[in-house]
Amino acid sequence: MGVPKLMVVKIGSSTLVDEHGALDRGFIRSLCDQVSSLVAGGTRVVVVSSGAAAAGRDVLGFSERPSDIATLQACASAGQAHLTQAYADVLAERGIPCGQVLLTRRDVMDRDAFLNARSTLLRLLELGAVPVVNENDTVSTAEFAFGDNDMLGALVAALVGAELYVICSDVEGLYTANPQEDPTATLIERVSEVDHHLSEIAGGAGTSFGTGGMSSKLRAARAMLAAGIPTVICRGRREGVLLEVASGALVGTRFEAPLGSPHEGGRKLWIGLAEVPRGTIVLDEGATRAVLERGASILPVGVVSSSGGYAVGDVVNVCADSGDIIGRGITRYSSDDMSRVRGIKLDVIARFLGEDRAQPAVHRDDLLVF
Repeated sequence: MGVPKLMVVKIGSSTLVDEHGALDRGFIRSLCDQVSSLVAGGTRVVVVSSGAAAAGRDVLGFSERPSDIATLQACASAGQAHLTQAYADVLAERGIPCGQVLLTRRDVMDRDAFLNARSTLLRLLELGAVPVVNENDTVSTAEFAFGDNDMLGALVAALVGAELYVICSDVEGLYTANPQEDPTATLIERVSEVDHHLSEIAGGAGTSFGTGGMSSKLRAARAMLAAGIPTVICRGRREGVLLEVASGALVGTRFEAPLGSPHEGGRKLWIGLAEVPRGTIVLDEGATRAVLERGASILPVGVVSSSGGYAVGDVVNVCADSGDIIGRGITRYSSDDMSRVRGIKLDVIARFLGEDRAQPAVHRDDLLVF
């Protein structure tokens, strides 16, 4: 296991701020010291940083996290400049330029925009800069729904083709149970597959300064397993943690697919990570096995239920009958039509609706399987 040539590091709000909710500039200095060492050793680094809203709360005088979106966005606006400048000042002392990149889901939902964002990030890296990426919270509510930028970091890792994704949190990693409630809980050091059991023990709420919990980190790690990008969840304030992880040391919880596992390509990763699902289809047991074990398309006959309002070409979540999300894909039916054709074989659909209407519900080429 060699040192990664390109890694994405996501820093959560609860790791970035002190006990009063203000930016911890001492920690940012320590973090930038590690980034500088990585860059000097030949590793290019992208930092995905939460903390703008938390920094803005300090600037605007809020002692607690506001509950309304408008005030949250105002805090993000006030805090974003402070956050980026904190990184830029320290990196500049080490001769490393810093580039700010603000993204919204809308910026990457369009395929061309997705490729443009990738070109910008890669060019910054080529020029020796460290991109600092954040959700553009002043115009988007996405971060407050997706959980403290964990999925944004996964999206960026897939976008730039990272060799390692590190989620720096305020916990050591994924445990067998909630360690705050169960003293017998132990750290899970390696994960090769995210199953229903892991999802159940992932926990829920984050801290007062962040928006994500372990469940959002687990979803991001699961997406990275599909991408073939190793992911580590670790305590961000552990001394030298980035250098340890980059060297291959077993720190926190490492998610990595077995050697030789198939990896999904860029287009499918874009479908699964960049697009916002507009609905959900649930498969019966036979269809679930066909998708997971044989790489099959999803036929209408295997769909047992549909929810949400979606159109042809929208992305939908694909769930097993247990409720577990097994993938995301582009649907070839609207939600109204899916309600009509679910459970029906293609030859019957062709007979009543015409040959051109008898299609897979989701074709394998348009399906990202987690």
